[in-house]
Amino acid sequence: MRVKGLQKTTLIDFPGLIACTAFTPGCNFKCGFCYNAGIVFDDKGIKDIPEKEFFEFLEKRKKVLEGVVVSGGEPTMQKDLPEFLARVKSLGFKAKLDTNGSNPEMLKEILDKNLADYIAMDIKGTFENYERICGVKVELEKIKQSIELLKSSKIDYEFRTTLHPKLQEKQDIEKIGEAVKGAKLIVLQQFSAVEGLIDEKLAEERLFSREDFEEFGKILEKSVKKVEFRNLD
Repeated sequence: MRVKGLQKTTLIDFPGLIACTAFTPGCNFKCGFCYNAGIVFDDKGIKDIPEKEFFEFLEKRKKVLEGVVVSGGEPTMQKDLPEFLARVKSLGFKAKLDTNGSNPEMLKEILDKNLADYIAMDIKGTFENYERICGVKVELEKIKQSIELLKSSKIDYEFRTTLHPKLQEKQDIEKIGEAVKGAKLIVLQQFSAVEGLIDEKLAEERLFSREDFEEFGKILEKSVKKVEFRNLD
């Protein structure tokens, strides 16, 4: 499987575990708030990390790392993702997958074969606004299938939404909750104005406040079991 980037240690991306993150190149969405433009557009100036080299790294870090996060880009675009996850788990690591939910067929295979211990799926916004936020045509039925697959699974998972006033409005929050109704967990993430944004203009706009997030959380608590916030100062 192609790996375009490696974060050697993360304490926040795999809940409860010390992990590393492998970034796969390419994405079928072009979300303006994404800060991995070089990964999404498969920048030829960023060299791939050979799979052999990556697994040699894991072997050396067995006593330090507990988990491996596979993120992107969109990892399910890599046809050999299931084999990669299987190899990660064969070494004794827990595996987490970050996905946009656009490939329910592969997601089902991963769930059926117990190849992931945790899955985080992005919910970009309301279904009415999905294509505007993603910047491309989106097969919404596939997104809905992935939501149902995770909700009916027995593994740990989260849905997560990155919030920005140019992408969502306050009245959208209830619809987002309805889209994942009954879910274990939804995480609301504050937009991060960092280098590498696909749409740099978003960094110039005002953001939702902590009070806004708390209001959104109360709305979502009517639909999901637990709400968490991330990236709030």
